[in-house]
Amino acid sequence: MPNGDNGASTTESKKLTSTGPFSAFERMVAWRYLRARRKEAFISVIAGFSFVGIMLGVATLIIVMAVMNGFRGELISRILGINGHMIIQPVDTPLNDYADLAKKFTSVPGVKIAIPLVEGQTLASGKNGAGSGALVRGVRAEDITKLKYVADNIKAGDLVGFAAGDGIAIGSRLAATLGVSAGDTVTLVSPEGDVTPMGVNPRVKSYKVSAVFEIGMSEYDASIIFMPLEQAQLYFNSEGIVQSIELFVDNPDKIDELRPAVEQAAGRQIFISDWRQRNSTFFSALQVERNVMFMILTLIVLVAALNIISGLIMLVKDKGHDIAILRTMGATSGAVMRIFFMTGAAIGTAGTLAGFILGVVVCLNIERIRQFFSWLSGTNIFSPDLYFLSQLPAEMNPSETASVIAMALGLSFLATIFPAWRAARLDPVQALRYE
Repeated sequence: MPNGDNGASTTESKKLTSTGPFSAFERMVAWRYLRARRKEAFISVIAGFSFVGIMLGVATLIIVMAVMNGFRGELISRILGINGHMIIQPVDTPLNDYADLAKKFTSVPGVKIAIPLVEGQTLASGKNGAGSGALVRGVRAEDITKLKYVADNIKAGDLVGFAAGDGIAIGSRLAATLGVSAGDTVTLVSPEGDVTPMGVNPRVKSYKVSAVFEIGMSEYDASIIFMPLEQAQLYFNSEGIVQSIELFVDNPDKIDELRPAVEQAAGRQIFISDWRQRNSTFFSALQVERNVMFMILTLIVLVAALNIISGLIMLVKDKGHDIAILRTMGATSGAVMRIFFMTGAAIGTAGTLAGFILGVVVCLNIERIRQFFSWLSGTNIFSPDLYFLSQLPAEMNPSETASVIAMALGLSFLATIFPAWRAARLDPVQALRYE
């Protein structure tokens, strides 16, 4: 009889300590501990909070990173769609040979467009008597058609009058402020006017609105006026010369590689600045904000991971008697540790997966969600006046999303190690004695 009992115990012990990283027995026990029971309701509530916390943390991280990526990408595309990637300015002599220089620059490999430019600040007023500051940019008719963000986004009128040299193109928000549309007249006042014996008189001249464009960036739509180059030269007393030549290149991130070729093509002394220098403060602030938001939102996942620790510790204390019985039946300390590790890891994995799905769904429908909450609250959420863009962008980066998932899983798995270790170290004799 004793021999038979020993044989049965040995068989049971083999079942409890079967080979493999996670045996069927360990998975079964871990799953039973995950299911709610009436007397373990509080522990289940903590596990539920941990799941929800990780889900919301992962989803929020994915959404915020996607929105900030989209925000940066949209701003860069619109800023670089209007402003040149490389700006050429004269050093010793004015740019009176701008037409020839523009041809030389476009022949440089990697340079797409070279646009001679005259610009200046003016005060614009419309038929409703309202006035607004405006930046007048004088460009050639063939060049404005190459600016796709302008030429492809004409909301009223056309560029025929602009090409004929007797019309201007203005932004949609500026047109709304001035109360004008295509065919109306805008009066421009420049402080740099004619010199008279009485001093400098402001220059006042009216122009017909040929086209109204909408780039989608409120700052530009509310302030920019495009004028035919010859008219701008006359208006700003710059006959025969331009202030700068703006170059648009194939790859803005490799602008430094084109500098030597551009300088050689110029054949004269020039001053070169690029888009990074002109917008360095703005994009540096965006990058700092993005990094800070990532660190702050990571705390949500960390707090949820700490909830896993507290929940598992309470579960270990509640299951002390069960652990002791498992150990006396032959379960090793490693098996007990794996059981509780799987219990906590399951919460973290499920929360991360649910957060990933939620984040993707929200990112794919971010603009509809914004419109819904704007309608629900009766306010304009993500106002173009404050955030430059007319729509809320979201651009998911696969590597960033993968790093968020890996970080959430890593924190969840780390959070389970200490409670699982405590369960494995539990003395079965002491546990049964206090039952």
